[in-house]
Amino acid sequence: MLSRLFAPKVKVSAHCDLPCGVYDPAQARIEAESVKAVQEKYQANEDPHFRARATVIKEQRAELAKHHISVLWSDYFKPPHFEKYPELHQLVNDALKALSAAKASTDPATGQKALDYIAQIDKIFWETKKA
Repeated sequence: MLSRLFAPKVKVSAHCDLPCGVYDPAQARIEAESVKAVQEKYQANEDPHFRARATVIKEQRAELAKHHISVLWSDYFKPPHFEKYPELHQLVNDALKALSAAKASTDPATGQKALDYIAQIDKIFWETKKA
């Protein structure tokens, strides 16, 4: 009797841990754009104090971008997405590696490479949202 009383009345499901609308690669892109912008500012300024602060900020932003990509990979993308886009695993890995490289570098080209990978993930993400 009690089991029927407390049994769920409606069964719901979602392909992600919350109903869609909370995930967006734009979060990673914004952080990666900050990484590249800091790299450019670092190159344009010789002040050691400025460069030290810029390095800290760049590294923080790169970590945030990595976090947002990792959350997409682990919480948003599901087996049907990986079946339709078999390159997605490698693409996410490449983006994370590129962000690690940008974190360790002051060369804006590394920031741009991370942005290029994020753009590819963004394209796939929005294609999955249409489905």
